[in-house]
Amino acid sequence: MKAEKIILGIDPGTNVMGYGVIKVAGSKAEMVAMGVIDLHKMSDPYLRLGHIFDRVSGIIESYLPDEMAIEAPFFGKNVQSMLKLGRAQGVAIAAAIHRDIPIHEYAPLKIKMAITGQGQASKEQVAAMLQRLLKLNADEMPKYMDATDALGAAYCHFMQMGRPENSVHYRGWKDFIKRNQEKVTGNK
Repeated sequence: MKAEKIILGIDPGTNVMGYGVIKVAGSKAEMVAMGVIDLHKMSDPYLRLGHIFDRVSGIIESYLPDEMAIEAPFFGKNVQSMLKLGRAQGVAIAAAIHRDIPIHEYAPLKIKMAITGQGQASKEQVAAMLQRLLKLNADEMPKYMDATDALGAAYCHFMQMGRPENSVHYRGWKDFIKRNQEKVTGNK
């Protein structure tokens, strides 16, 4: 196993697509970058897809990730929205496949559960927990939650990579907090 690993997280979107990059060394993870691909100004849906491919390819070239974690689309009532989101996700996946990067897909519920311990957590709760876990300053937190959602996908993958502490079973969220004070509060 590689001593260091770079994981790219993607939160697919057709108006705003989030990305987050973490570096993993052993059992520690740190944020390298996060941001968004803003597609609001592009009206042509096919040009948006081309832009997603170009930007995700550029992010891959910049950070050279070893793996990509992407949030799976959730099933909503609007079929057209699902189709558009699926296309955006597919284009981001194609950019990773084009560079021979392994892809891991996680349901939003799984990501929220991995980060906060609660599958119904809000975007704000996920962002706040990532801020604590990765020891990010308030000025490092992005305007768009799509970026922290993408960072959450990358961090979720990091937690699923077979680290020894993943085999620990907790009796609930309170038990997790009790046994992991330094991760939760940032104090040692």
